[in-house]
Amino acid sequence: MKSSADPAPAGRNFFEDVHEVVRLIPPGRVSTYGAIAHYLGARHGARMVGYALIAAAPALGLEKVPAQRVVNRNGLLTGRHHFATPTAMQEALEAEGVRVEDDQVVEFKQLFWDPSVELE
Repeated sequence: MKSSADPAPAGRNFFEDVHEVVRLIPPGRVSTYGAIAHYLGARHGARMVGYALIAAAPALGLEKVPAQRVVNRNGLLTGRHHFATPTAMQEALEAEGVRVEDDQVVEFKQLFWDPSVELE
């Protein structure tokens, strides 16, 4: 994995880096598309982080990426429509102890996991 100051290692790509960072988010915590993009040196790459998570769908045979732990900057479950059912993202978060009400993480600020802080 690279930090924002490191060049991309040979044979790696942005999607793989996103998957690696997301796998590091502890159960019961959440991060944001933007925080992950910023950590990887793509300050305006939040949408690309979303694309990377869609590409990590289990049907592709990739090692599990806990995409449910990535929400938008307000704690909203904006990626929920890319899960098997409309409630699967919320159910996965709740199984990890994260409370969700009206498609938003309760106590988002306390549960926020910032890779730029946690991984530096």
